[in-house]
Amino acid sequence: MYTDAMLPQIFDAHLHIIDPRFPLIENRGFVPEPFSVADYRQRVSDLPVVGGTVVSGSFQGFDQEYLVAALQELGEGFVGVTQLPASVTDEEILHLDAAGVRGVRFNLFRGGSEQLDHLENMAHRVHELAGWHVELYVDSAVLPQLKSRLLRFPAYSIDHLGMSLDGFDTLLELVEAGAMVKACGFGRVEFDIVEVMRQLLAVNPLALMFATDLPSTRAKLPFNNNDIKTIIDNIDDSCHEAIFQLNAQRFYRLKNQAITIG
Repeated sequence: MYTDAMLPQIFDAHLHIIDPRFPLIENRGFVPEPFSVADYRQRVSDLPVVGGTVVSGSFQGFDQEYLVAALQELGEGFVGVTQLPASVTDEEILHLDAAGVRGVRFNLFRGGSEQLDHLENMAHRVHELAGWHVELYVDSAVLPQLKSRLLRFPAYSIDHLGMSLDGFDTLLELVEAGAMVKACGFGRVEFDIVEVMRQLLAVNPLALMFATDLPSTRAKLPFNNNDIKTIIDNIDDSCHEAIFQLNAQRFYRLKNQAITIG
């Protein structure tokens, strides 16, 4: 088991809190098991986590109450990424920003977000209004058809290393142009994770953001602490602090935190 002394500080750039006190939406017959803030803290108690990003899942729809409550409980160092309809008001966006939300997510892999037609307008609107970015849960196979649109986005990230090798050349082009990529969900993919990370870092060493993806809903293999070791053992040491902490803190507009949880 890893200890704080053996690891760089970690900003967990992608985690889910599943609180049954708030509405959960069945998605393709699936409703996740509860995973509370207390559950998350317990799971990462042996890791030097200094903050993270609570990301809304398809099963949470456009509910904001759970996210605001989770951020209040997690406290300093944690931010949120939500899902919003195109009809959301400026006032609601600014209210969520004050609560710690820093981005809007579009789930193009399983649905549950606003229609794709609104994607570009929303990307520009939230960035101009609150400095937010867009996060995409998307298979790289569809990136070629989205490429021209994404290149116009002010800021965005792509989940789980892009999910597949189909369209990977386009992912590399987008990363070279400034897209961020979350190094998480290793149990969701079936390609050589190390080779993919090395290629992404070769075109932009500031692109990767590590995350646990806890509680790894619907993943073939859930997050394991050995996922961290995969990066430490195979990626150049000079990149570790950036991947595990600094890239994400910059992307989410956070100053470096000296806070540990557990």
